[in-house]
Amino acid sequence: MRLTVIQQKIYEIRGYRVMLDFDLAALYGTETRTLKQTVRRNIDRFPKDFMFQLTKKEWKEVITICDNLPATVKFSPALPYAFSEHGVTMLASVLKSKKAIKMNIAIVRAFIALKQFVLNYKDLASQIKEIRHNVANHSEQLNQIYDAIENMMDEKEEKKHEKRLWKERERIGFKK
Repeated sequence: MRLTVIQQKIYEIRGYRVMLDFDLAALYGTETRTLKQTVRRNIDRFPKDFMFQLTKKEWKEVITICDNLPATVKFSPALPYAFSEHGVTMLASVLKSKKAIKMNIAIVRAFIALKQFVLNYKDLASQIKEIRHNVANHSEQLNQIYDAIENMMDEKEEKKHEKRLWKERERIGFKK
């Protein structure tokens, strides 16, 4: 499966990048209720930073943001579980099928690619900030240069004007 398909199923909730139980069940080729049942049987393996259940408010926000959710999921009375990267990894130890293991490897790769993208984005953002700072400095320096040139031109014009006034002055003394 392509990483982009998996990455589209990664959401940010409560400051965690998570995947929801129905997406994981679809990727693993199992039913959502089966996945939840397996997790409940092994609940000790899933602390709060590995898995949590969404509140009604969080679930409404996800429904609002995601247009492509199936109707069966949107209108389900059960609130979904959200699994962090570590929770998804822990699912591999709980779900034993070969498809689940292969899919788990692909999901972990998607999380890693997403982290790499975020790191690259931070580097890019800092470089852009530095360029803006340099451009601002250059702009300020160019303004100073333009002011100096204008002052020099004004001084030159003043000297020309003074020379013209000197030549056009009314002469005193003997006139022809």
